[in-house]
Amino acid sequence: MSKVVFIGAGPGDPELITVKGKKWLEKADVVIYAGSLLNPEILKYCKPDAKLYDSAKMSLPEVLKVIVEAAKAGKLVARVHDGDPSFYGAIQEQMDGLDKEKIGYFRIPGVSCLQGGAASLNRELTLPTISQTIIITRPEGRTPVPESESISKLAAHQATMVIFLGTPHIARVVEDLKKGGYPADTPVSVVYKATWPEQKIVLGTLSDIVAKVKVAGITETALIYVGRVFNPSAYELSKLYDPAFTTGFRKGV
Repeated sequence: MSKVVFIGAGPGDPELITVKGKKWLEKADVVIYAGSLLNPEILKYCKPDAKLYDSAKMSLPEVLKVIVEAAKAGKLVARVHDGDPSFYGAIQEQMDGLDKEKIGYFRIPGVSCLQGGAASLNRELTLPTISQTIIITRPEGRTPVPESESISKLAAHQATMVIFLGTPHIARVVEDLKKGGYPADTPVSVVYKATWPEQKIVLGTLSDIVAKVKVAGITETALIYVGRVFNPSAYELSKLYDPAFTTGFRKGV
């Protein structure tokens, strides 16, 4: 039986952890959580005698040592990440480490801050005739990104973009988006700490968002949403509910 579970705990609101994630967190003997990003309210679901470790203060070898020793001792270990760790979660290296130790594990997906932010904005990220593609990316910072995935090159697609880790470099990000082809009046939404009590939303365009974000005092822990889906002048209605469109469940008239 697997003794390690990776849990995506959601974007911030402690009620946005999945039912399954909460059930396994309640059972865990050892909990390693991403303290720099996780809402600490999530930890209220842990049992009183669970041993807690904040991975923000640990290196990869230290994290693996705790997991391996606890699992081999028959303990149930919950490795808890914010959002959903399938991107920007740094979990592959942890899973590879457990594979080497022949320790079983499984994953419980979570609600990403990408989805939490879209819900807070009350926007759909794909609209017919506007954009059917979502590009999830981040700018180069202390760690590089492949040259082929630079923001200016991705911007050429004119798709909806959701940019992680971009607010510390927002002026450069905006210039790269313009260089890639987005017009200056392209709508931009910046969501700080989506679904947290202290959530902030800043709305603007590529021409004014840098100044607005500066006034709001947002420097980190925010997502940048870019694209015409955030303020479409017009879009076609979905064929899914079009009365004249036949689907596998309904005949069009």
